Amino acid sequence: MKQILLITDGCSNMGESPVTAAAQALAEGIVVNVAGVVDTGSIGEHGAKEIAEIARAGGGMSRIVKTRELSQTVQMLTRQTVAGTIRQAVNQELKQLFGLDSVGALPPEKRAEVVRVMDELEEMSSLHVALLIDASASMKPKLSAVEEAIRDLALSLKARSGSSAVAVFHYPADDDPWSCVMDCDWTTDADKLPHLFARLRMQGATPTGPALLQVVDYFRETYGKIKSEHIDAPPFVRSDSGEVRSDYVV
Repeated sequence: MKQILLITDGCSNMGESPVTAAAQALAEGIVVNVAGVVDTGSIGEHGAKEIAEIARAGGGMSRIVKTRELSQTVQMLTRQTVAGTIRQAVNQELKQLFGLDSVGALPPEKRAEVVRVMDELEEMSSLHVALLIDASASMKPKLSAVEEAIRDLALSLKARSGSSAVAVFHYPADDDPWSCVMDCDWTTDADKLPHLFARLRMQGATPTGPALLQVVDYFRETYGKIKSEHIDAPPFVRSDSGEVRSDYVV
């Protein structure tokens, strides 16, 4: 299962629409979830609207939270997406094989058995999560909450029985406002994630769309190839000469 988990306050202001980028991710089998930490007033309202639209286009979920709730929300979005994906797959099989609309249509004894298997699959299924962090200037007051979310997500994934690989990105890059920085290549060592917050320097604009497209490119090029640990990995750069891609059709 492939997920992008975006932490942002919304209000992207550079490059490709993040809604279009999220739709491109979904077209390639990557669900986009969004944890939104927004401000009050009209700016916050605009950010909340964009967050909901990104998640909807990406086939995922969105939650608007206060900073103190961010960590719990990040874990919840990850778990619920896995559960929802399994439930959807099981329902499709039931529809195809027996003409049933859902697990709830099964006889009680069969329903209990299917639910048990679904619970096991939720725990055992392979999971790839790319954590994408908005490190624009407006996110600076939320840095401590982001740090806590990374730490607790690491603990949550470590507790799973199934394989859990994580990659971490933030945007914008220090030397390129259009670019996304890879802080951590795919790793199965969740203990290393809590140390990544030291890399985050909240500054600059908010190129959410271009950042999402870079992570989609990363999935396309690396999915299924868990590499050795590269906590000091260099920024991930697209092969399209660094320009913002504008030819996606969804």
